[in-house]
This record gives sequence, C-alpha cells and structure tokens, in this order.
Amino acid sequence: MSTQTISSVAAPGRALTPGAVAIMLMLCVSWGFNQIAVKLALPDIPPMLQAMFRSAGALPVMLIVGWLRGVKFFERDGTLLAGLVAGLMFGIEFVLIFSGLMFTSASRASVFLYTAPFFVALGSYQFLGERLSALQWGGLALSFAGVALAIGVPQPDVDAKVLLGDLMVVGGGALWAATTLVAKGTALRRAAPEKALGYQVALSIPILGIASWLTGETITHFPSPLSLALMTYQAIWVVGCTFVIWFAMVKIYSASKLSSFTFITPLFGVVAAYMIMHDTLTAVFGVAALLVIVGLYLVNKPDPKVTPDPNVPA
Repeated sequence: MSTQTISSVAAPGRALTPGAVAIMLMLCVSWGFNQIAVKLALPDIPPMLQAMFRSAGALPVMLIVGWLRGVKFFERDGTLLAGLVAGLMFGIEFVLIFSGLMFTSASRASVFLYTAPFFVALGSYQFLGERLSALQWGGLALSFAGVALAIGVPQPDVDAKVLLGDLMVVGGGALWAATTLVAKGTALRRAAPEKALGYQVALSIPILGIASWLTGETITHFPSPLSLALMTYQAIWVVGCTFVIWFAMVKIYSASKLSSFTFITPLFGVVAAYMIMHDTLTAVFGVAALLVIVGLYLVNKPDPKVTPDPNVPA
C-alpha cells in the first residue's frame, strides 16, 4: 500500500481530550487484566487456540452491535483491499507474539511488544502528517524505559533462542502499529469501527487456526468454568468491545498520542498479577509507573510552536 494511497485519505487527528484520556485508561486496564486472563486459561486452552476462539466469539458480537447501529457490512465502499491487508496483519501479529512466547519470557515479551508506539510515531510522521517534537520523542523513550523497569528487563541467561523470541514479538508490535496506521490512513477510516475491525477478526480466525494446527496445539480435557469465563471475557469484552472502541478513537485522535497510552497496559498487568496471582509488587514498580506517567505527559503536552488548525475541532 503506497504512501500516496495512505496520505490521500489520512488526517493527523486532534489532540486527546480529558474524555479520550479516560477512555484510554479504561482500555489499558482491560488489556492489562486480559494478560492475566490468558495466563489463567493456558492450562486448559493453548495460546493460539485461545486467540482463535476469542476472535470466533467476538465476530458475532460485532455483527450484532453493528446491525443494531445500522452498519452496512457488505456494502461496497472501497474498504475491501485495506480490510484484507489489515486482517492479514492482525492474524499474523498474534501468531508472531504467541510463537515468540515459546522462546522468550512473558516479561521480556511485554516490553518488546510495546515498541509499537515507536513504530506508530514513525509511521504517523511518514504517512499521516503527524509531527512529534524532540520533547515528545523523549516522552516515548521515558515511558518505554518505565515499562522495561517495571517488568525487570534486562534479564540474565539470554541466548539465541531468547533473542529470536524477542525479535518475533517486536515483529508483532510492528504489525500492531501497521494495522493502526492502515485503519487511520486508508479507506477504513471512513468505515464504521465494527466493519474495520470485522475484517481483521474474521480473517484472523483461519490464520490462527492454521497456526495452531501447524504447532500441534490440542485441548486434552474439557476447560474449567473459570477458563470458559475468561474466554468469554476475552471474546465479548476485550475483542468485541474494547478493540472496536480503540479503532473508533484511532479515526478521530492522533494515532501516535493514542498509541503512547498503551505503555500503561503492562503496568496494569503487573498490578493485576499482584492482586490476582499474588506476584510481588516492589518500590521499583512505583518508580517505573512515575516514568511512564511523566513520559505520557510529555508526549501529550501541546507543542507551542504548532498553531491549531481552525478546521479541526478541539
């Protein structure tokens, strides 16, 4: 997909309002707890099968909500090509992330996945006309450092397999960023969020199913009620609702500034692990959280050198 194709429909997007910040915090809390949901369901349901089941469960939710809102899913509106590209990247993204987890630790994966905001910032600069000042780039770096500190990276005993896993997770983060940019900068921007995400969820089902089959994943026993409840949470709320909200916001607000907020997600994941799985929570986490918050403030601080566009609502 060419630069010209993306830039022809892209809009930089406005700065985040207090309401948008509150919604992003809600999304990050949901996604942080989702990491614990995946871990708790793993003894009953392997990871890529989990991802496939949640996509299969989320698709009818989005179709029903879209139908109630009058979304015309099958109308020809020029979004098919962009939707297929986004769907292909969406499916491969989770294949890379879950495959990478076979070689690297979950903590390292959490850090390297959140290279995505950097890819979004670079892509937004190249394709969407968004500009970050040196101070805002410093804020991104500060937030990433806070995430790394919270998770505990660097770690000892890193070999070639671990590095391969790290690279695969970074690839997943890059595809997450690319999907965000496609949703923001192509004809998908004009589609309803349910339709934009519907392409991705629908195409991810066969991709994840094939990946699960190739890696030999199986379910050896009937899942527990807890695992079934956690899968319901992932399918209906995380994918069926929060992902739709995310893509709706990507169409309106600055992609790079929205993406920077995802740095908070692994911190909520650490808190969730402390509350639910009784993991240790130390003073280092407090310092890490402060780094993330300061970094987000710098990223979202208005640039006094930029004159607001009177045609863009505040």
